Amino acid sequence: MSNHTITAPRGFEAGAAMAGIKQANRLDVGVIASEVPCTAAAVFTRNRFCGAPVIVGREHVRDGCLHAVVVNSGCSNVATGRRGVADARAMCRRVAEGIGVDETDVLPSSTGVIGQFLPMDKVLKGIDRAVEALSGSARAGRSFARAIMTTDLKVKQATARFKIGKEVVTVAGCCKGSGMIAPNMATMLAYLTTDAGVPAARLRTFLQAAVEPTFNRVTVDECESTSDTVTIMASGLALPLDSRKAEICFAVALGEVCESLAYQIAADGEGATRVLEVSVTGAKTPADAHAAARTIAVSPLVKTAVHGGDPNWGRIVQALGQTRVAYQPERVVIRLDKTTLFRKGAPAPDLDRRKLSRMMLQKHVSIAVDLGAGKACDRVLTCDLSRDYIKINADYTT
Repeated sequence: MSNHTITAPRGFEAGAAMAGIKQANRLDVGVIASEVPCTAAAVFTRNRFCGAPVIVGREHVRDGCLHAVVVNSGCSNVATGRRGVADARAMCRRVAEGIGVDETDVLPSSTGVIGQFLPMDKVLKGIDRAVEALSGSARAGRSFARAIMTTDLKVKQATARFKIGKEVVTVAGCCKGSGMIAPNMATMLAYLTTDAGVPAARLRTFLQAAVEPTFNRVTVDECESTSDTVTIMASGLALPLDSRKAEICFAVALGEVCESLAYQIAADGEGATRVLEVSVTGAKTPADAHAAARTIAVSPLVKTAVHGGDPNWGRIVQALGQTRVAYQPERVVIRLDKTTLFRKGAPAPDLDRRKLSRMMLQKHVSIAVDLGAGKACDRVLTCDLSRDYIKINADYTT
């Protein structure tokens, strides 16, 4: 069976273990390790109450080098003061001792409940078992992807490959994210590996370029996480990106992986039954395009209408109207998929509400808005808002 997990690129292993941090009989500690030192890059949340692992992770990836990643689910180690930072460092130290590297070459992540201390006895024993389980197999990669899940219902993985001459280069990724999704840098927890050889400075550029139109364009509930981390490690065991063609191919592959993972997050949003894609064209500026798309995408009225299959396009108009972007209402055109709903300041003639309702009950719902004010465009991915979202979050810690 072909490997489509985080261990697909050459040089990478993964391991996972059950530590009992939140639930018994569930994988909740994971480790990714490279056989060789990697160039690395990462982006993190801008939330001012960032987690202790984010504080430590920023320090450890600053020099552009990593050898491993360690993650626990069930407790986010956020708002835990000096003890939280010490615990994040201890996680790195334990992995480093297990694989024989420097602890500053390990990046930590934690996800789960905010404001609770990590049960370090359980975490450290889980790390030991995860290190013992390290393997380059697809099974190990899938186990790692399961170990990082919290309210996620589905494992989220993606791979892309390209050839330069006779050499095949692989980019792989996995992530977790279902609720508290409103990226302001990257999003959730996402881990990327590649066997391309990429200098750290170039890797940072590639990562930031891939994150902006993908992870930074997905929202579930417009709640910016305290733990958001996206990191990439490059082993260089395939070939160096020493040509413009190789760099372009790598950028495309990385973008494909990030796009797939971002879409999977939207599809697995807490309580979600369908994905909503809001596209805006004809904006005066890129900032206007993004503001318009995001305002529509995060509207509870729009999201609940999508959930109910209610073709109440007035909610789209209302959301757009509350923005301060440049446009003239009479020049705006709104479409559901390819069906025009609104143009020239009025409803389109002969709208079939039953047909529109069926379109809104598809797994992928597309709303397109042309502002008629310029040439800039943008899009945002989100999901519908269901009763289950309230149930999941009302009972989150109880």
